[in-house]
Amino acid sequence: MNSAFLAASPLALPDSLTGAARVLVHAGRLDADTALRLAQSARERQRGFAQAVVEAGALSASELAHTLARALAVPLLDLDAFDPRALPRGLLDAPLARRHQVVVLGRRSGRLFIGGADPTDQLAAERIRFATQLTPEWIVVEQDKLARLLDAGTAEPLPAPPGGTDFRFDLADDGAGPPTAAESAQVASEVEDAPVVRFLQKMLIDAVNARASDLHFEPYETHYRVRFRIDGELREVVQPPLPIKDKLASRIKVISRLDIAEKRVPQDGRMQLTLGARAIDFRVSTLPTLFGEKIVIRILDASNARLGIDALGYEPDEKARLLHAIQRPYGMVLVTGPTGSGKTVSLYTCLNLLNRPGVNISTVEDPAEIRLPGINQVDVNEKAGLTFSTALRAFLRQDPDVIMVGEIRDLETADIAMKAAQTGHLVLSTLHTNDAPATLTRLLHMGVAPFNVAASVLLITAQRLARRLCEQCKAPADYPEDALRRAGFTDAELDGGWRPYRAVGCAACNNGYKGRVGLYQVMPVSEALQRLILAQGTALDIAQQARREGVRDLRQAGLVKVRAGVTSLEEVITVTNE
Repeated sequence: MNSAFLAASPLALPDSLTGAARVLVHAGRLDADTALRLAQSARERQRGFAQAVVEAGALSASELAHTLARALAVPLLDLDAFDPRALPRGLLDAPLARRHQVVVLGRRSGRLFIGGADPTDQLAAERIRFATQLTPEWIVVEQDKLARLLDAGTAEPLPAPPGGTDFRFDLADDGAGPPTAAESAQVASEVEDAPVVRFLQKMLIDAVNARASDLHFEPYETHYRVRFRIDGELREVVQPPLPIKDKLASRIKVISRLDIAEKRVPQDGRMQLTLGARAIDFRVSTLPTLFGEKIVIRILDASNARLGIDALGYEPDEKARLLHAIQRPYGMVLVTGPTGSGKTVSLYTCLNLLNRPGVNISTVEDPAEIRLPGINQVDVNEKAGLTFSTALRAFLRQDPDVIMVGEIRDLETADIAMKAAQTGHLVLSTLHTNDAPATLTRLLHMGVAPFNVAASVLLITAQRLARRLCEQCKAPADYPEDALRRAGFTDAELDGGWRPYRAVGCAACNNGYKGRVGLYQVMPVSEALQRLILAQGTALDIAQQARREGVRDLRQAGLVKVRAGVTSLEEVITVTNE
């Protein structure tokens, strides 16, 4: 609790005006005379100050809760987001809870999370501490909702989950510091019979089963819709009732450790879904729009990083080049491409191959998307001063063998990463460039010295994701030879020994496609390329030299997949049409 706020006294207030009354006067929500009158009324009627304020109509329950939560830096929780039967029983004597107008939200180790309308009530805190031998942690709740909950009395225990589904949410333990409202409401994570909770549960399970990468919850003026991004394309799956949007947003925020009271600024959090023995992380992003908060949930399935390099779609020669580079004791390997091109999965596949008991691996990301045991992962926190460059400096004092930098964004980060690559460390990172040759010139344009680039970079992989043709319904396609030549096929490749396939569509796929495959340009930095870098050659010069050394560009890599019947010519042209 923010005791400094209570101690500060820019106004000359009577000594008898303490706790929540003083806070409300300081915040400009009540004048001193009204606060004194309400405090006196509360004492005479043996009621809490918060009850007196709401019953007198001086402030609404919502205004009171938001003011106290903001001023005292105490989490705020919406009790309507939960079913009362989900709350724990037996931790606090019911008469004591009613007397002090509190509700038990959960217990964690030696802490008891209690919801109340007045978190400055020290008498209540001391009595609860004495009765439970636990340390009370306040969570602000709205007085009217609290009163309805207490008046409802004791509820029956929760029934077993329907169908025996082993489903639960776990709070993401990201080391964010003091517990939030989400942490205090951990017991509500297994509620199965609340409509909003059941709906969210169904959406998440459906998205995982459909192999979606993202869920979009989008409010509009007259309707509300949910879309999944499957194989790179957004698809509308349902339009739930419009009134559900606020409760659904509150539910997602609670289990993602976000402030449910803050609806004016974007927020980021994460949560975890456990399905049987499988744990799936989700990254949550909220965005205020004209008609409510849009929420996007990204599915971060760590099992993708354990699929192995063969599942990513590297051709044998590309795979050999990449494995040779990451087995080097020092140097830099860069993975490039636009957002959503699979760079993170490629990097973590490499880290998984390197992750052995004798190797110290550290990563810094914004944020860490896939969690792997055995790897020291750090989230960027720019507000606290933890940037890519500061984390990199710290890594170098941590005796690392392998360092992964989520993204090289500026010259300072690039310089430190280059020096780390030259001083006995293997550095993996990403850049947002169109292809591998452009990556080298991008580093030079950032201000990195040419000799540092030439001495540090071992290999660059540019990549895109193309949709795979469904094996059950794909059909041979007849293209004119002129069209195939324009796409990039040579006369030697048009030898009649293969035929392309096209998408058809069936019940087992999405419009003829199922899953995605990577298209890769894997470019080792040879001595000839190093000489070009030192001479500050253009991206065109570097691309021509790479072609002479047998490096395929992204279009050629896609055409290899067309010849193998993995994807369609239309998909390759769409993905590589730059």
